[in-house]
Amino acid sequence: MFVIRSCRMMNCYKSQGQSLDLVFLWRVYFIMAACSISNINAQIRYSVPEEMKKGSLIGNIAHDLGMDVQRLRSGRARIVSGDSTEYLELKSDKGILVVKERIDREQLCAETTPCSFTFEIILDYPVELHQVTVEILDVNDHSPRFPKDEINLEISESASPGAIFLLGGADDPDVGINALQNYIMSPNDYFILKQHSRPDGIKYAEMVLQKPLDREQHPRISLILTAVDGGNPQRSGNMKIDVNVLDANDNAPVFNQSVYRATVEENSPKGTYIITVNASDADSGTNSLVSYSFANFKGNINGVFKINEKTGAITLSGVLDYEKAKKYEIDIEAKDQGGLGNTAKVIVDLIDVNDNAPVISVMSFSSPVSEDAIVGTTIAIVSVKDVDAEDNGHVVCTTDINTPFKLQSSLRNYYTLVTDAALDRERVAEYNITITATDSGSPALSSQKTLNLKVSDVNDNPPRFQKSVYTTYVNENNQPGLSIFTLSAQDHDWNQNARISYLLDETTVGGSPVSSFISVNADSGVVHALRGFDYEQMKNVRVCVKAQDGGSPPLSTNVTLEIIIQNQNDNAPQVLYPVQTGASVVAEIVPRAADIGYLVTKVVAVDVDSGQNSWLSYKLQKATDRALFEVGLQNGEIRTVRQVTDKDAVKQKLTVVVEDNGQPSRSAVVSINVAVADSFPEVLSEFTDFTHGKQYDANLTFYLVLALAAVSFLFITCVVVIISVKVYRWRQSRFLYQSNLPVIPYYPPHYTDTGVTGTLPRGYNYEVCMTTDSRKSDCKFSTLGGQNVLMVDQSFAETMQRAMKEKNLLEDAESSEMVRPSKILLI
Repeated sequence: MFVIRSCRMMNCYKSQGQSLDLVFLWRVYFIMAACSISNINAQIRYSVPEEMKKGSLIGNIAHDLGMDVQRLRSGRARIVSGDSTEYLELKSDKGILVVKERIDREQLCAETTPCSFTFEIILDYPVELHQVTVEILDVNDHSPRFPKDEINLEISESASPGAIFLLGGADDPDVGINALQNYIMSPNDYFILKQHSRPDGIKYAEMVLQKPLDREQHPRISLILTAVDGGNPQRSGNMKIDVNVLDANDNAPVFNQSVYRATVEENSPKGTYIITVNASDADSGTNSLVSYSFANFKGNINGVFKINEKTGAITLSGVLDYEKAKKYEIDIEAKDQGGLGNTAKVIVDLIDVNDNAPVISVMSFSSPVSEDAIVGTTIAIVSVKDVDAEDNGHVVCTTDINTPFKLQSSLRNYYTLVTDAALDRERVAEYNITITATDSGSPALSSQKTLNLKVSDVNDNPPRFQKSVYTTYVNENNQPGLSIFTLSAQDHDWNQNARISYLLDETTVGGSPVSSFISVNADSGVVHALRGFDYEQMKNVRVCVKAQDGGSPPLSTNVTLEIIIQNQNDNAPQVLYPVQTGASVVAEIVPRAADIGYLVTKVVAVDVDSGQNSWLSYKLQKATDRALFEVGLQNGEIRTVRQVTDKDAVKQKLTVVVEDNGQPSRSAVVSINVAVADSFPEVLSEFTDFTHGKQYDANLTFYLVLALAAVSFLFITCVVVIISVKVYRWRQSRFLYQSNLPVIPYYPPHYTDTGVTGTLPRGYNYEVCMTTDSRKSDCKFSTLGGQNVLMVDQSFAETMQRAMKEKNLLEDAESSEMVRPSKILLI
């Protein structure tokens, strides 16, 4: 709890041409304020006089709140709601509260005292709410004023001393000491003045007869009634009283009751009947005729009610508003024709009608709010007021059920709108929050206030691909810079947080960095080939691309892109066999005794392409004799179509085309020379023109004979060496047989055990290469390894016997072995 100092003020006033001295008004009010909620920090009360000049100081808000001026500026201090806020202005740069418009206490509060109004000052960052009450002190700026400037009284000379004559009262809008204090009547010999106060504090005057009147001496008496207030300087008002002395009227009217009570609803239409007062006069004739009138004009009674002078019926002539006045006290005066009168009071109580809907004032509103705001974050502070009374002014405030917000209230008529659940901008980007205030009247009235709250984005969503792995196809031999694929990721965030960049993960493919093969456009996600692909070197490329947003910190997602390279028919078939050389001629030998279907040779070709691009077909394009040979379409085998005869030419030349199945297809051509002959010299004589045409020269013949002799010599030498080795082994085996040593059988390195049968199959292949240059001649032997299985028994004799059999078999094989030339290479 704490006490806050009230303001101190002074001002100078002038009215109706009268000069007034300076008035120094110093008052101090102390209040205690407690923080009931986190948003209500303090209550301050100031007292200031009315009629202050514009810009006059009311109080030092910053000092009284215990904060510096910088806090007011940074918190954007402002007056947000309250009554009559148009009269005041908050200068946050100086921390003071000044007068904005002229304040008239009588206009603001009429007869209500004390006169004050309340408003709220709010600060942001953090939110603080301070309530300020300003009491308006009355200044004596009004003089007492009678309803009429002059009244005429007709008093019978028969009136007895002590007779009372009502003079009514003057009205002074000021209050307190500045209000009406006293009445003064001009000196005379007949009347004295008496003052009275009603229960509501209104003072009125009566004139009392002191001695009998004498119409003959003084038929007319003029008096001055003066009403004075207690202000400084004092103000006054006068009313002239003219007394006409009449003949005797000795009975005054008498009301049947001294106080009348009536009730009427506010907002009742004009002409509504209120009540009827009744007074009777014991006199007769014209002296018994009674007229009714309002005796007081306080609060502008004539503008609200009307009385029938003859019947005393009171009806409504104005508008009743319970919020301005809850009841009216009306003084009714009944007079006879002789001037005698009496008074009665009519109390009219107003019944409140629920005619005012609640008013919602937004004192603070924070928009946008971050989507990661914690539950319970304050969004807005609102105040709700209903000027109706009792249940009609009791307000209940609610908000939409289907929104993640709720209202909290720890102080009457003040509500705090806070978050009740986690926010998600990607689900709902903005809310229209409708606050409904409903009173408890019947029927109930309500009002609504809609707040448009925007949710600011937080980078809480990484980019998302539709798939984790994408597959695309590209033909080999593509152009560098070709667009291969477009990667597209989605980010549910907004603005910078949803701006996606595509980054290529640096890996290696075949020992080279992947960035040397492809590139990814960081903005569009388009994947480009940096160079042409070769299917024969690379079948596919698998890369990792990262999609990263522009948030802080950034979020990312990886995706795999598999680029499958599709084969193109960019490679022609390659002939592996027969080998084509520019300086030599290869000839396949077909014996004249060859039957139909004899396999001459086989063209072997490959295509490094794949799929149908590598399917090969073989066709015979040209042939010396097409009726003699054919080529297998799928396997490339060249076979004889008919029986070879002696009439067929020795030299046959075939041209075979190898085609793949691509579109368009590619092909290779191979030329094959076939010799139809049974003897080697015949082949030589026919094929010498393969390399030199049909002109033979002596040097070529010499070289061919020399090459043939060299080859024959080498062949005979090899045969002799083999026979010598066999003989040597046989002698060694005989030596072992004659000795008593254990027999260790010897196996040639090219023999292999094949089982207990002991058979030794064996064949020899050779190639004879003859050239006219002896330095290029060559002879090759190829021996297929024979196979043998030798079983060694425990009996030494059986073992030796088996060794001898093996020796005999070897010798027979050597002697019966046939050597047949299969291919001749002529250089």
